[in-house]
Amino acid sequence: MKRCFWVNMDNPLYVNYHDNEWGVPKYDDHELYELLILEMFQAGLSWETVLNKRENFRNTFDNFDWNKIVNYDEDKINELMQDKGIIRNRRKIEATINNTKIFMDIQKEYGSFANFIWQFTDNKVLYLDISITHNELSDNISKILKKMGMKFVGTTIIYSYLQAIGVINSHEDTCFKGVGNG
Repeated sequence: MKRCFWVNMDNPLYVNYHDNEWGVPKYDDHELYELLILEMFQAGLSWETVLNKRENFRNTFDNFDWNKIVNYDEDKINELMQDKGIIRNRRKIEATINNTKIFMDIQKEYGSFANFIWQFTDNKVLYLDISITHNELSDNISKILKKMGMKFVGTTIIYSYLQAIGVINSHEDTCFKGVGNG
């Protein structure tokens, strides 16, 4: 099967992610939260690096249970900083705790984070070229999230996030998951 150019065919995790997750619309807040946190950790790194550490992130971040993460304290931050199985960046760990509070506030205000994020496209998937790294949509969402106080949510990270959660589908036309193919 033909896949998007960026897939490392030697990495089964990456192939599986491409084939079964990337670009698939997600409405479950747990999935949306996990991917938001992982996208934040990707800043300055490759997605493959984050994906390879995903299970370790799940284990060390309490399976992305926002009710636990929101209460992480300095001791927990120090514990995470010692864990070689994750990306040990204090600013990103602190941003995770901060952004979790805001994520939960958004859930309260909108009923779910899914309601919040999908409102920007009227619950429609956008089909956009893979070469784009940001657009007016990601610029707008990034600006709103930053205004709410979130960190590590620049427009490129948000664009990548929107692709990951299926708001934007950027599978290449030649890919088996591309428009008209899957």
